[in-house]
Amino acid sequence: MGWVKHPPRLGWMAWPGLLQRLAFSGLICGFAGTALALEINLASEAELDSVRGMGPTMSRAILAERQVKPFADWADLMRRVKGIRSATAERFAAQGLTVNGQAWSAAPAAKP
Repeated sequence: MGWVKHPPRLGWMAWPGLLQRLAFSGLICGFAGTALALEINLASEAELDSVRGMGPTMSRAILAERQVKPFADWADLMRRVKGIRSATAERFAAQGLTVNGQAWSAAPAAKP
């Protein structure tokens, strides 16, 4: 019986390959996370809190307004929730937030 050139990795020796696979899958999931939509009319408080730039106060305000009536569109959201304006809405939409299934689109300028 000869020596085995590459013995199977056992115990702690298996960790480097496992960690590489986990890091790679985390990287892939991280990129995929930005492409997934989060519907504001269906999101939980925890999901809303996960949106960068949206704190607990804004999340609670959204949930309170949503109890009254679901948001019809981005303009409705901006009108009813204090602190959400065009720049904020654009940042939220870039993270995958949608309102009534609609992605953000800047409202046309008001006519004089």
